[in-house]
Amino acid sequence: MEPGQLALIIFAVAFLLLVLFIGMFLFKIARSLDVITLDVDTLARSSNEILGNANTLLNDVNGKVKNLDPAVQAVADLSETVSQLNASVQNVTNKFSSSKVAKTASASGVAAAFAKKATSAAVNKYKTNKSMKKESK
Repeated sequence: MEPGQLALIIFAVAFLLLVLFIGMFLFKIARSLDVITLDVDTLARSSNEILGNANTLLNDVNGKVKNLDPAVQAVADLSETVSQLNASVQNVTNKFSSSKVAKTASASGVAAAFAKKATSAAVNKYKTNKSMKKESK
């Protein structure tokens, strides 16, 4: 065998080994791609389920928000009314505190007027009861 033929046989064997290794590598890649394809399909089906559930949940929440909107609007209206009432009470309080009646009447003056009124009512009731007793005798 000549050296050129020997080199050709070595080259042929090396080329055969290279083709076998590349073939095994491509076979493993093809198997891996099959597994990845199955996993992606499973994920796609699962994500479709999740998206369907999310749409159902979103529709449910939107329906409940529509039912809740009138209550929230009523609370907002009530809050505005209470604010207006508070402003009115403050205006009346400011007018009362700045008027002459408030300046001349003190807290004890108001209490004294109330006591006087209560006393006169009690005296009138006593007189009425006394006169009824006289008539019944």
